[in-house]
Amino acid sequence: MNFGLTDEQEMVVNTVRTFVENEIYPLEKEVEKTGLVPDEIGQEIKNKVLKLGFFAPNMPEDVGGGGLDNLSFALLERELGRGSQGLTIFWGRPSNILLACNQEQKEEYLFPAIKGEKFDALAMTEPGAGSDVRGMKCFAKKDGEDFIINGTKHFISHANIADFVIVFIATGEEETPKGKKKLITCFLVDRGTPGFQIKEGYNSVSHRGYQNCILTFDNCRLPSSKILGELHKGFDVANEWLYATRITVAAMCVGRARRVFNYALEWSSEREQFGQKIGKFQGVSFKLADMITKIDAADFLTLNSAWRLDNNLSANREVAQAKLYASEMLAEVTDQTIQIYGGMGLMDDLPLERFWRDARVERIYDGTSEIQRHIISRDLLRPLGA
Repeated sequence: MNFGLTDEQEMVVNTVRTFVENEIYPLEKEVEKTGLVPDEIGQEIKNKVLKLGFFAPNMPEDVGGGGLDNLSFALLERELGRGSQGLTIFWGRPSNILLACNQEQKEEYLFPAIKGEKFDALAMTEPGAGSDVRGMKCFAKKDGEDFIINGTKHFISHANIADFVIVFIATGEEETPKGKKKLITCFLVDRGTPGFQIKEGYNSVSHRGYQNCILTFDNCRLPSSKILGELHKGFDVANEWLYATRITVAAMCVGRARRVFNYALEWSSEREQFGQKIGKFQGVSFKLADMITKIDAADFLTLNSAWRLDNNLSANREVAQAKLYASEMLAEVTDQTIQIYGGMGLMDDLPLERFWRDARVERIYDGTSEIQRHIISRDLLRPLGA
């Protein structure tokens, strides 16, 4: 792995960081206070990104996207991680699952998403099926050439701004040596489809302004043409997406941790107690040393996992390691930064208490820390027959 950045990658980092600092930071406090991002603000951000030519950077050039490789895209996500997620979501990055669209679906979903004409959201989690994806109860029953869908999804990120949702639904069962196993199919569901509703979700303390929603299906009829990929093969189209989202979480955690660390560093060099800068006390200086070491380690783990994907190397364990370590690192860095600030760190005059709250969800979504540890340990033990 080459640890230096190309001129193009440096340009990506500088462009995105400048945009986030100039366009996102000034809006954060109001979003934090109201918990909402007004439609006009979201559209304005989207239009500015389109003007920059950076919209859909994760999509291949041959379908109209930015064509960034995994490493360059991780660098972009790292810089977006510095800003409020409720605002940076409008820097459109359509789900790469949409690359599984057939030609008709590309015209209806993929190309509009790349052009910024439509936003997508992805729905897998249910009230009774989080990490246990095969336990989902939302079911599609065949009815002629159509499917009738009933059930509920929840914790569906940014579905409030979505024009369509990519939904994973059980479509049957198969017998396995371990008993019956759900067969899963991926569907494309338009907002406004009869029997389908996108409802307001829960009031989360993490990432205010970045809405989670509840999706309900009540005898919702979908034609077979809305299947993305093949019937019962939903996980086949999900595998690449899972890599991408977990690297994204890791990268954004690193970006956010670097922003938080800068607060700790500046405060340590300015704040005086007992006649000297607090950074001179070992109790503070050693915290800084540990924090930056762990941030750099998470950064390298993340970029290495993206580099491995670009070089067609196995990366399942490496992606899980990056997501696990970066999310847990962010929790420690935000907590230690507040410790350095003392009581002032918990006041909403500073964004530190927000970063602290936001950090908590990173160890849960897109695969909990426990799931990542399972992936890592399985990768180590399976070759030994254990």
